[in-house]
Amino acid sequence: MEFTDRLWRSIEGIYGKIRVHPFILGLTEGSLNEETFRFYVIQDALYLKCFARGLAVLGAKAPVDDWFLMFVRGAAGVFEVERVLHEAFMARWGLAKEDLEKIPMAPTNLMYTSYLLKTAYERPFHEIMGAFLPCYRIYLEVGRALEKRGSPNPLFQKWIGTYASDAFAESVRAVLDAMNAVAKGLTDDEKDRVREHFILTSKMEYLFWDMGYRQQEWGI
Repeated sequence: MEFTDRLWRSIEGIYGKIRVHPFILGLTEGSLNEETFRFYVIQDALYLKCFARGLAVLGAKAPVDDWFLMFVRGAAGVFEVERVLHEAFMARWGLAKEDLEKIPMAPTNLMYTSYLLKTAYERPFHEIMGAFLPCYRIYLEVGRALEKRGSPNPLFQKWIGTYASDAFAESVRAVLDAMNAVAKGLTDDEKDRVREHFILTSKMEYLFWDMGYRQQEWGI
């Protein structure tokens, strides 16, 4: 069994809760309120700006040139490919780029992105990989699962198609392959650190869906 397969097994319970979260179920049932989806998409756009910067740092720390290129290109891809998706949604809702920049991050979003960036700047390459992996793997698995059921809402279906696409699957596979290659040179203690990051940010992925569903505010 590959190291990334063992990582995935370690979050079976977390992923199981993600699969049945009302936000996820609402996408395929078409019952999710569009205002809720709008809140999520806006927060996701803010999240991805930080995620992309973290990927650039990850690339800078990569011990292999091909991995450097993969993560730097991945950072650019976040801005190019997913920005197109988000901008299509923003246009539907009458939001301009300037409007987005005025919207604050929800508490969970700020917590998650702060953790990713702190890890990226302070920890070694293999630990950073562990922290960033869940965003890749969980979105791929969610996208595949939702594609099988589809959605009666074209807006939701467009979102599902992005993460169920072959292009996204290929990018995720490349990251997983890199993690498996890195793991071969790690000690058991180092693998434990990777696993700790992986489990923690997987929990944050669940909290992110929940944040969107509840349209989380600061409350003060």
